[in-house]
Amino acid sequence: MLENVNLALQGVWSHKLRSFLTMLGIIIGIAAIITIVSTIQGTNEQIKQNLIGAGNNVVRVTISATDSQNYFDLNYSALPEGIDPVTGDMRDEMEKLGGVSLVSMYHVREWCDNVYVGNSAFSGSLYGVDDHYLTAVDYAVNYGRAFTAADFAQRRSVALIDTKSAQSLFQGENPIGGTVEIQGEPFTVVGVVSSRSSSGPVINSFQDYQMYAGSTAGTIFIPDVCWSVPYRYDEPQYAAVRATSTNDMTAAGDNVAKYLNENVIRTTKYKYESKDLLQQASDLQSLSESTNKQLIWIAAISLVVGGIGVMNIMLVSVTERTREIGLKIAIGAQQSRIRWQFLTEAAVLTSMGGILGVATGIGLAEMMSHIMGTPVAISVPACIIAVAFSMVIGVVFGLVPAVKASKLNPIEALRRE
Repeated sequence: MLENVNLALQGVWSHKLRSFLTMLGIIIGIAAIITIVSTIQGTNEQIKQNLIGAGNNVVRVTISATDSQNYFDLNYSALPEGIDPVTGDMRDEMEKLGGVSLVSMYHVREWCDNVYVGNSAFSGSLYGVDDHYLTAVDYAVNYGRAFTAADFAQRRSVALIDTKSAQSLFQGENPIGGTVEIQGEPFTVVGVVSSRSSSGPVINSFQDYQMYAGSTAGTIFIPDVCWSVPYRYDEPQYAAVRATSTNDMTAAGDNVAKYLNENVIRTTKYKYESKDLLQQASDLQSLSESTNKQLIWIAAISLVVGGIGVMNIMLVSVTERTREIGLKIAIGAQQSRIRWQFLTEAAVLTSMGGILGVATGIGLAEMMSHIMGTPVAISVPACIIAVAFSMVIGVVFGLVPAVKASKLNPIEALRRE
């Protein structure tokens, strides 16, 4: 085998231009496929990061109503009936479910009003959170402090604000120790927080815009045990679920929603549902891939053309080397040895074309990324498969010339000039 490879390399080197032109179809086909696959993977990763967030494996499990009247009761009445509070023991049980790393329960007002700092009104989001929330959603304390166990145990009226709220409400002044009035109740600011992960959203609907607009208006956090101070009644709780990995987000959200529906909901009017961002990302990725896969098939046509070129040049090579083949057969070379020699030569030729095609494809992908701003992600498995596939093309299209060479009549072969 090594001898055949060495002979093949010598043949390629002795006819450099012809060999390069023969490989050109393979190079173009492989380069096109690598470029398209790299663009697909880069786009898919960008979709996932835009929709989910880089490294932010958090699934929101919220309550939805089954009809419009129940929706009104859920969002505007004093207390929807048939929804029990979530206990600490329940939270511990949910953290043992498949795909779940951490669970936090919280109350929320997406568009709260009657929140002031002096004469400055606040119109962002207000959260009543438990002691797991900041860890679950990956928030960091910029300055000041986070909530402590004593804050929850003693029901202290303290608050955390994010950097957007600090800027809009305190306008450059130090917010630590400042007072935020929520429904006329004073809460002392003890810290400023911000999310460790940030990503641009994919906005496909007005609802997505509302959610994004709310997220950019700033957020205030208070301990969930103090939620009844400004609002004076218990409200249904939502769950922030940190999955063990991004790929486990769907399973984690579904498992927690199922648990809450079985243990907290006592009515058919409402149900817990997980916001399956991973599925939304998958749907968008499928839409992108369906178009690009057509381009891959079109690029694959050039591989067939390249394979035909390899067959043609190998037939020419057989004709050129008729006397050499006849001499080898005359001195006892078996047909299988002749076949393997030409198959190896075809495989080496297309494999070199595959390697050059992969290098060209990577270069084109990176160039597109810089010129067009298109995200790319080089797939190592795709590169390996591309080279292996080019080798297979050499074997398939080199089979006919190899068989023809092995079946030459040595007497007729030696007579040829």
